[in-house]
Amino acid sequence: MTDDLTNLLADRFGLAPGAGADAPEAWRRLAARASCRVFRAKRVAPETIAMLCALALCAPTKSDLQQRDIVVIADVALRKKLDALLCDGSLAQPWIAEAPHLLVFCGNNRRQRLLHEWRGRPFANDHLDAFFNAAVDAGIALAQFMVAAEAAGLGCCPISAIRNHAAEASALLALPDHVFPVAGLALGWPRAAPAASFRLPLAVTVHTDRYREAGLRDAVEAYDARRATAHPYATQRYVAEFGASPHYGWSEDKARQYAKPEREGFGAFVRAKGFRLD
Repeated sequence: MTDDLTNLLADRFGLAPGAGADAPEAWRRLAARASCRVFRAKRVAPETIAMLCALALCAPTKSDLQQRDIVVIADVALRKKLDALLCDGSLAQPWIAEAPHLLVFCGNNRRQRLLHEWRGRPFANDHLDAFFNAAVDAGIALAQFMVAAEAAGLGCCPISAIRNHAAEASALLALPDHVFPVAGLALGWPRAAPAASFRLPLAVTVHTDRYREAGLRDAVEAYDARRATAHPYATQRYVAEFGASPHYGWSEDKARQYAKPEREGFGAFVRAKGFRLD
């Protein structure tokens, strides 16, 4: 197992840290994990989803405030409406409609404010951190849900695109003020083992004592080349605007992705939900 873990990490990062002989099996699963976008038609038992939600909500939460909720989409008509948001338009992801289950992870600062109302205490932290804490809590719960689901053989894929339609999704889910969607999650039994994506070298993303960028551009270009050799992009983004690149790698793809406006209205949506972002 140790050799397998080392090989998995070396494949991901190009250079792997050493693994001890007693490395737990969970490490191998984490090293091999990948997002699943192709599912079998088989449904997941409701009690399994309920258990996964409970395990997810065992995750750490800032100061025990517990500012994260999960909406499990069970109503067929509601699911179709959410799929229509996510599977149409220029940023459509049609595979989402084929996932047997959809969940939405939400940040919830409403409960905290209700506690202040019930106990007659001032809410003295009405600033950016109130939104940030709830968003981070939801992200941590999402990650723990995926770890639990994949340990049971299920496949998952987070869906940030729900924030492209935050107001519409919020209305469909009847989310009140100070509750907002952070990410959707597709869930089901994988039709095939998903391919793991290469990651940036650990020397780029892990720092000791101080942040450093020495050699960053060379490292990114080497990563581009390694990834393009093993897993080249099937298509290039926005060829009409930027042309076809003979050396199309990760950095070019991401630069093109964020060269186009995306979620410009999300800040206005968050403010409309009652958050001050000062």
